[in-house]
Amino acid sequence: MKKIITVLLVIAMVLSFTGCKEEKKEESGTNVASNEEQKSYEDQLYIEVSALGNLDYFYDHKMGMKKAGEELGVRTEYVGPAEYDMNAMVAAFEQAISKKPNGIVVVGFEPSLNSIVDKAIEEGIPVVTVDADLPDSKRLAFVGTGNINAGMTGGNYLAEEIGKKGKIAIMTKPGQSNLEERVEGYKRAFEQYSDIEVVQIADTQSDPVVAAQAAATLLQKYPDLAGIACVEAAGGSGAATAVREAGLQGKVKIIAMDRGNEVLEAIEEGVITASVAQQTALMPYYATQLLFNLNNSNVEITSDNNAAGVLGVPTMVDTGVVIVDKENYKYFMR
Repeated sequence: MKKIITVLLVIAMVLSFTGCKEEKKEESGTNVASNEEQKSYEDQLYIEVSALGNLDYFYDHKMGMKKAGEELGVRTEYVGPAEYDMNAMVAAFEQAISKKPNGIVVVGFEPSLNSIVDKAIEEGIPVVTVDADLPDSKRLAFVGTGNINAGMTGGNYLAEEIGKKGKIAIMTKPGQSNLEERVEGYKRAFEQYSDIEVVQIADTQSDPVVAAQAAATLLQKYPDLAGIACVEAAGGSGAATAVREAGLQGKVKIIAMDRGNEVLEAIEEGVITASVAQQTALMPYYATQLLFNLNNSNVEITSDNNAAGVLGVPTMVDTGVVIVDKENYKYFMR
């Protein structure tokens, strides 16, 4: 009799345990279904508006936007003119607003874009600037390179390459906030070297052909020029063309900007000494994540973020730079 009672108790315990497992399995299944339901964001749309889409540099913008969409399970678009045409870019921005997206990522080329950014914000569409900022607009955050640090990184590298002395020219497109900051970074770096002189700042108009002509003029005007510092993509390839045609490879050091294949091939050839490469794809990638989090998460920094005026996402993200030279250029080739 004692044995029978023991067996019955064991059976009861087993049945009880099995029942718990089934119950937990059902609960677990409910949670999974619930989570899967929460993770469906296919109806959300995020749009990047830019210009200069014909430049190799903007490949990374398109790739970063696409990658963010794939990982977050949302729809993304990249729109804007192939050239530097602000009227066309504003028109593309207007079309983006008309689609009522969940967020807009925009390259803040110049302050003329402030009003269209403010219009989107007033219509309830959050906007994050990337690459170049519009601090006087109502944009919510900026994601991009810490540009003064980028300029200082290039400036210190160039100073070492020319033996900390000589004449330097800087090539840029004037009037663009991110480029102005990089020029400032170069100047701050060179201030540390009493024997380095910045003789001229030349205009590239963000066009490799114009940049080549500007660099050729510099080489004629300053035959003892020791180096050329470039703060945007077109400057590097233009300066390389001019130095190559003048037969001054290795004599005039060039620090380019970014990682276009023309620049990388010139580094391999020894015409360009190095390039300051931005981690460009990270800009739209993290900007879209910021907008996504703004729409779908609620980090309780305060008891009431809205009432406290707390956004709940970072207002500035520095995506950093990397020096590309003969040691590592091949890893940046596409």
